[in-house]
Amino acid sequence: MTLIHLATQHLIIFTRYPEPGKTKTRLIPVLRSVGAADLQRQMTEYTISQARRLQNDISIEVRFVGGNLQLMRDWLGSDLLYQAQGEGDLGIRMARSLADAFENHATQVVIIGTDCPEAKTHILAQASAHLQTFDLVLGPAIDGGYYLIGLRRFIPELFININWGTDQVLQQTIDIAKKLNVSYIYLPTLSDIDRPEDLQIWERVLKTESKDDYTKQRSIIDKASFD
Repeated sequence: MTLIHLATQHLIIFTRYPEPGKTKTRLIPVLRSVGAADLQRQMTEYTISQARRLQNDISIEVRFVGGNLQLMRDWLGSDLLYQAQGEGDLGIRMARSLADAFENHATQVVIIGTDCPEAKTHILAQASAHLQTFDLVLGPAIDGGYYLIGLRRFIPELFININWGTDQVLQQTIDIAKKLNVSYIYLPTLSDIDRPEDLQIWERVLKTESKDDYTKQRSIIDKASFD
């Protein structure tokens, strides 16, 4: 794959097109399929808004599942780079995106998802700053995974033989890094929004935003509670 206008500092956002019934499935029992898809849409837009606030020269790429290139551009804008995630487990898809970025002359690459809205602009900036010194930056998630991974060189071993979706992901990744003598550092530990009890995190994040955004987006949770 050939990327256009790739900066030396590159941010990749993994997300899914917000089609009802195919995203945030663990939240469908409380939000219904449309509400869960709307939450996916809002959290993706929020993550991208945080990325756009970065002051340094950085290129932003969206790696997506579902939808198509035109739908993604219509939704999120034409100023971003887009690429389908492709086949394989999460490790294969992340490794592929990193390999593409480094092949296109990036010198540091950060991958985030859209499930951790507390990974705001200052967290992304910290990751970039740490990559000036460390080979690997990880943002630990409370569930045992990670919400962010950053590298200044491609290390494919970090994505092999990992039990994705379990509470072993972070530790397995660190064990591999240690074996390879890869220097690493942690960012603050944060929570993903995957389950109904996690929705309070989203509400807390919204309260830090504008009143209008809070009122509009809070209505999804309120509606789900009384449907």
